[in-house]
Amino acid sequence: MTVDYTSLDLATYQDEVNEQIAKNIAHLDSLTHPGSKVTFPIDQDISATLHDPNSKIFFFDIDNCLYKSSTKIHDLMQQSILRFFQTHLKLPREDARVLNHTYYKEYGLAIRGLVMFHKVNALEYNRLADDSLPLQDILKPDIPLREMLLKLRHSGKIDKLWLFTNAYKNHAIRCVRLLGVADLFDGLTYCDYSRTDTLVCKPHIKAFEKAMKESGLTNYENSWFIDDSGKNIETGIKLGMKKCIHLVEDEVNEVLGQTPEDAIVLKDILELPNVVPELF
Repeated sequence: MTVDYTSLDLATYQDEVNEQIAKNIAHLDSLTHPGSKVTFPIDQDISATLHDPNSKIFFFDIDNCLYKSSTKIHDLMQQSILRFFQTHLKLPREDARVLNHTYYKEYGLAIRGLVMFHKVNALEYNRLADDSLPLQDILKPDIPLREMLLKLRHSGKIDKLWLFTNAYKNHAIRCVRLLGVADLFDGLTYCDYSRTDTLVCKPHIKAFEKAMKESGLTNYENSWFIDDSGKNIETGIKLGMKKCIHLVEDEVNEVLGQTPEDAIVLKDILELPNVVPELF
């Protein structure tokens, strides 16, 4: 049975979310496995970032990339987002689904449409829709992923491993801590929901420029990029990134875009050494 949240009391909704967030925080604080602690500055001072013209950087998307799309976390996200649309925009479920799909396809993120057309508080949206997800019930330490990333770090062929996501920082950090790889990255470029006046995300070129500045990259030709979105990969190719890898676990998500020409296609991130052996 589908619950119609348009009739749900908003206070009850808030209480449910607050209870789940408290559980999420408690679980995150209890983590002790390798890679469960972040070792890079989350909001680094760009002015202090060194820009070495020879620096080589590998950019990693997070969702449906560092973990498999078959975990169905995306579906869980969509349910949470739909609930937000229904409770805050007072929409029937089907109307909420259509509007969410439209914003996601048009802007890369539903929140961009919500901010532009409905004046939604982006940080409150993130708290209700993303921070409330029980990710710990799905994501566990991924030892093979950790071993592969360690091998890449220790090869001496790459100077930095950099997270590049359309999510807000809270979600990004939770994911890599739960997966046990938070200590293997040198930084994070995320979609800053606190800056709604300049809210940019992939596949927009400005998002890539932001990642370039924050990571210290000076030349796109010295960068590698893996993402599950064909549109994001297309931008990377246009900018001249050395190798752009489209991760397609099962079949291409048409909303995210088809695989562009010149992209490398990968089914599982653990196969990365097979397509960029020069880095391992």
